[in-house]
Amino acid sequence: MSEPPRFDRGHTDDLMSFLAASPSPYHAVANTAERLEKAGFRQVAETDAWDGSSGGKYVLRGGAIVAWYVPEGAAPHTPFRIVGAHTDSPNLRVKPLPDTGAHGWRQVAVEIYGGPLLNSWLDRDLGLAGRLTLRDGTTRLVNVDRPLLRVPQLAIHLDRSVSAEGLKLDKQRHLQPIWGLGNDVRDGDLIAFLEETAGLAAGEVTGWDLMTHSVEPPAYLGRDKELVAGPRMDNLLSVHAGAAALTAVAGSGAGLPSIPVLAAFDHEENGSQSDTGADGPLLGGVLERSVFARGGSYEDRARAFAGTVCLSSDTGHAVHPNYAERHDPTHHPRVNGGPILKVNVNNRYATDGSGRAVWAAACEKADVPFQSFVSNNSMPCGTTIGPITAARHGIKTVDIGVAILSMHSARELCGADDPHLLANSLVAFLEG
Repeated sequence: MSEPPRFDRGHTDDLMSFLAASPSPYHAVANTAERLEKAGFRQVAETDAWDGSSGGKYVLRGGAIVAWYVPEGAAPHTPFRIVGAHTDSPNLRVKPLPDTGAHGWRQVAVEIYGGPLLNSWLDRDLGLAGRLTLRDGTTRLVNVDRPLLRVPQLAIHLDRSVSAEGLKLDKQRHLQPIWGLGNDVRDGDLIAFLEETAGLAAGEVTGWDLMTHSVEPPAYLGRDKELVAGPRMDNLLSVHAGAAALTAVAGSGAGLPSIPVLAAFDHEENGSQSDTGADGPLLGGVLERSVFARGGSYEDRARAFAGTVCLSSDTGHAVHPNYAERHDPTHHPRVNGGPILKVNVNNRYATDGSGRAVWAAACEKADVPFQSFVSNNSMPCGTTIGPITAARHGIKTVDIGVAILSMHSARELCGADDPHLLANSLVAFLEG
């Protein structure tokens, strides 16, 4: 008989708070770290020597976080159970020279990050958030969470063909947001404004990583509130579920046959090739140092990796009621139908038959239903950190996630029950 689920709709309430508080990858990892600290985890610096003690630990690097829990008495060759996710989402990001404007409008120069649904950023009240780097090399998070920016769409009177021919946006000319009026555009205005907002002295900021976000809060939607609308579900929904599962497993006090891990990377939306991306050395370095800190050898490292399994958790596509023909005719994942198992025989997803068995066992243990997803053969298939993790580290990897609508929109849509169903399945997986 299965145990009662650990998470219910209250988990979704908490997800909504997490989404609202995490407008950038840097905020997302800071909020995740705070939750880990409350659960007894402690931060370890990459520049320090690591010890082999048991307990929960985590490493922060930019917009990425790797956290793990070493059970009492874990051997150096103890394998890992990893939940992999990513912290970044497609959006508009501030350029190195941000101050611009024309015809009496003051604007902010932005660059397109990832593959956003560009039309979803039009006529929407936007805030600005991210990371400021100071003269002394330290960083400061900043979040202007109020209507500050807006990308105005051209009135239909000036583009009569838009309804018949569709909206056509030039990424350079049509997506620069306005934030005020004035003919005198002065270099440094935006950063000076952010320095004042963050309580910093003028000229203290020498670097920045800033991005727009919708200031409209997440909300339940529908007659019976069966749905949730909100930003950055791709993929903070998985980061939040992974953190909840890891802290639940670490706090259970039960003997664990493996070391549970949460790895939340940055830069998945543009290829993962960075020091904080899944194609970088972060995860492998953390896992290896954990083995060596417990007195292990290269042989122990090889044994641990050979027994390791990773769930690459990312959002996927629910069947769209208005575009059902775009989906595979026999695979129609539905919201609130449970998390999805992603399969692609060309390895755009890392799942194979043995990986499916691992996932099925975790869902059975958690009493959680799951669905299968494959792309329509006529449509290009997206990809995730799953194949990267498998190929880079030689780790068995399974691609899973939650089915949503409006993926890569400034505001996405999921079922209200799927987040806690995912979290319960991740608990069962991490327990081994």
